[in-house]
Amino acid sequence: MEWEAPGIILDLRPLGEGDSVATVMTEAHGTHRGLARGAQSRSRAALWQPGNLVQLRWVGRLEEQLGSLTAEMVHPAASLVMEDRLLLGMLTAACAVAAGALIEREPQPVVFGGLLRLLARLPAGPQMLNEHIRWELSLLAALGFGLDLSHCAVTGETVDLPYVSPRTGRAVSTAAAGVWRDRLLPLPAFLRDNSEGDLPAWRDGLRLTGTFIERDAFGSHHRPLPQARQALYDMVQALAEGRS
Repeated sequence: MEWEAPGIILDLRPLGEGDSVATVMTEAHGTHRGLARGAQSRSRAALWQPGNLVQLRWVGRLEEQLGSLTAEMVHPAASLVMEDRLLLGMLTAACAVAAGALIEREPQPVVFGGLLRLLARLPAGPQMLNEHIRWELSLLAALGFGLDLSHCAVTGETVDLPYVSPRTGRAVSTAAAGVWRDRLLPLPAFLRDNSEGDLPAWRDGLRLTGTFIERDAFGSHHRPLPQARQALYDMVQALAEGRS
């Protein structure tokens, strides 16, 4: 059994002195694990970095086996953002969420395509947080946990929707929020009108998607939210509050 396809390296776990078990993602094969021989060596370490876009080849005697992975570099996304703490935080958070939330070997072409575009365009700067948060929304939808931000869950209104119910994942209008507003999640405007966000809006967006990713995508499997994803939120929150 074998296949070859463009893919994204999501995670790498050391195995022995020089090898690693790699988790990768392709359009047709979803997330997939394999043994990456020599991935920890000096000559191969730069290739096997989470976030890199590579041409992958997986070979196994049987389909259900771990198998072996080899890769050739297509786009060194990790090295291009290595010197920028925020961009690197986005890269590691996105890869960690995809590796942990998606069902292994289940194709998710929409999630893959969105992640591919996000990683390829990360050097554009902090405004890529807009796309990062939208990608997380698409991941939730692909897993069956999509949020309904189109109209108020109580009144049906399609305007003035500043909140989301943390229980239902549905938008709530100002009028319907009433005394419950402090218990609701902020809904940043850029997720409804395709405007450009800013640091407070990105913080609120990460809080929104993170709440449901933690509860539904990871909590349902009794796993915590990846540390890299929590670190990204903490970083953006600190920047929004003027803390470095």
